[in-house]
Amino acid sequence: MRTRLPLLVIAFWACVQIGCGNDSARVGAAITGGDAARGPAAIFRYGCGSCHTIKGIPNARGMVGPPLTGLRDRTVVAGMLINTPENLTHWIEQPKSVNPKTAMPQLGVTGRDATDIAAYLYSLN
Repeated sequence: MRTRLPLLVIAFWACVQIGCGNDSARVGAAITGGDAARGPAAIFRYGCGSCHTIKGIPNARGMVGPPLTGLRDRTVVAGMLINTPENLTHWIEQPKSVNPKTAMPQLGVTGRDATDIAAYLYSLN
């Protein structure tokens, strides 16, 4: 539970800054600095849905990797990194640097796209 503290503090700060309404996209953006509205296009472009099930992404029903809905409530990402925006974007950009044996492919995701993807994923309930 202690490992979730940084993300919870960031989420609380985001709520204070933008108001605690139901606008999940704004929360995702505030947590990551990315644009959750651009996330779905990046997810589609890199083909993330071929391996993952992702809410709100047409045909994203992959069964290779874990479903990505509810990611912001998880303690770890990639099975080994504390769930922080920095770790998530690093994993999206450079998965082989975290775990050379991962099934997650190195897709050449740009920093901007990784941040937007992370914002979108954190916006999902």
